[in-house]
Amino acid sequence: MQIKSSRFNLKKSFGLFGGLVLFFLIIFFGNLEPGHPEVTYTLAIALLMAIWWITEIVPLAVTALIPVVLFPILGVMDGKDVSSTYFNHVIFLFIGGFIVAIAMQKWNLHRRIALKILMYTGISPARILLGFMLSTAFLSMWISNTATTMMMVPILLSIIQKLEENIERQKLGKYAAGLFLGVAYSASIGGIATLVGTPPNLSFIRIFQIMFPNAPAISFANWFAFAMPISILLFLVTWVLLYYMYRPKEKTLSSIDKSAFKNEYKNLGPISYEERIILIDFIALAFLWIFRSDITLGSFKMPGWANIFSNPSFLNDGTVAIGMSVLLFFIPSKKEHAKKLMNWNDTKDIPWHIVLLFGGGFALASGFKESGLSLWFGTQLSWVVSIHPILIILTIALMMTFLTELTSNVATTEMLLPVLAGLSISTHTNPLLFMIPATLSASMAFMLPVATPPNAIIFGTGRISIIDMAKTGFILNIIGAIIITLATYYLGSYIFGIDTSIFPAWAN
Repeated sequence: MQIKSSRFNLKKSFGLFGGLVLFFLIIFFGNLEPGHPEVTYTLAIALLMAIWWITEIVPLAVTALIPVVLFPILGVMDGKDVSSTYFNHVIFLFIGGFIVAIAMQKWNLHRRIALKILMYTGISPARILLGFMLSTAFLSMWISNTATTMMMVPILLSIIQKLEENIERQKLGKYAAGLFLGVAYSASIGGIATLVGTPPNLSFIRIFQIMFPNAPAISFANWFAFAMPISILLFLVTWVLLYYMYRPKEKTLSSIDKSAFKNEYKNLGPISYEERIILIDFIALAFLWIFRSDITLGSFKMPGWANIFSNPSFLNDGTVAIGMSVLLFFIPSKKEHAKKLMNWNDTKDIPWHIVLLFGGGFALASGFKESGLSLWFGTQLSWVVSIHPILIILTIALMMTFLTELTSNVATTEMLLPVLAGLSISTHTNPLLFMIPATLSASMAFMLPVATPPNAIIFGTGRISIIDMAKTGFILNIIGAIIITLATYYLGSYIFGIDTSIFPAWAN
C-alpha cells in the first residue's frame, strides 16, 4: 500500500513540476511561428493541460479552467470569447439528456427495462450473455455508461449468486467473468451509437463546429444513422467472442431457475404512474432528436419536424433536450414523498465536472484555431498526404484506442481533434475522415481497469482478473479499430457525403 502511494505521489510531482518546467521552456525559448508568438503560447498551454490531465494532479475539471486565465494573459484569445466557449448548445444537450436519465434512475424505470429485455432473451448461456449485453448497450445509448454499468452489476451479481446455489463457484467462474466483461464492453459499445451516449461524441460535435463553422451541422439523426450500424457490428462481434472464450461446459447451467428474471421483474411490482410518464417523455425525446432535421439518404429525403417553424435552423438537439427535461419539473407525482417527478435536488447527480471538462476542451479547440496552432501542426504532418487515407484512418484509430487505455477519453479527444483538423486542412482531406474515427476510438478502450469507468466497476467486483480483461480487450481493440476504419471510409462517405477526391469548400 505504501509503495502504491509513493508511486502515486511521484506521478503527481512529475505532473506538477514537469508540466510547469515544459510550459516555461516553451514560453521563453520556443518560436514555432516567427512573428506570431500566440502559436507558441497555445502549444505551451496545451502541453501543460495535457500533462496535468494525464497525471491528474488536480481534478480534470480544474485543469480545464486554465484557458480562462492563460489565454487572455498571453494574448491568445479575448477573455469574453474564452468564457463563452464553456457554455453552448452541446452543453445543454448533455445536461438535458442527463436529467432524463436521472429521472429514469430515480423512479427505477431503467431496471424495469433491463429485466424486461433479459426475460425475452432466454436462459441458455449464450442468451443470458446476450440479454445482459443487450440491456446494457441499449441503456448506455441514453444513460452514461458509468451509471448503466453501476445499475447492471447488482442485477448480474444477484443472478450469479442464484446460479451458485446449485453450481460450484469454481465451475461458474469463467462464465461469470465473461458476463461481467460483456456488461462493461457493451456499455462502451452502446454509448457510441448516439450523441449523448458518451462524452467524446459531444466533444466532437462542438469542436468540429468551432474548427469549421461553415460545415453542415451533424444532427442526432446523421450520427445515429452512421454510428448505430458500427455499434451493432461491434456488439455482435463482442458477443460471439466472449461466448466462445468464456462459455461454460454444456450442462453447467442446466439447473438454472427459468423464472429467475421473471421473479426479479415481479418484485418491482406493477409499472407506476411515474414510470409511465417518464417512459413517454423518454420515447418522445428520442423521436424528436432523430426526426428534428431533414433525413437524407441518397435520393430519399424526409423533412424534419423543425420545418413547421419559421426558423427551423434556430432549433437544435440541445433545445429539444432541455425542453423535454424541463417538463419533468412541472409534472406532479402521485407519490406522497415527491411533489413533482423531478426537483432541483435531483440535479446534484449531474456530473458538473464533466460540463467543465467539455468547456475546457472547447476553449482549447478555439485557441488552436484562433492562434493558428492547428494549421501549424497540420503543416508539420503534411508528409502523410502520400499515404492512402484508409491507412491514416487506421493509424488514428489504433493510436486513440491504445492512448485512451491510460488517459481520460474526453481529455484525449479534446486534445487531438484540433490537431487532426489541422492535418486534414494541410493534406486537403475531408476533416470528417480523421475526426470521426478518433472520436469513436476514444470509447474503444477494453484492456485495462483504468481505461473506462465500466472496466473499473466490473474489476471491483473481484470476479475478473486483469489478465482476462487484457487479453480479451486487446483482441477487441484491434477488431474495433479495423471496423471503425472501414465504416468511416465507406459508410461515412455515404452518410456524410464525403468524397475522398474533393476537399470541401467549407473546410477552407
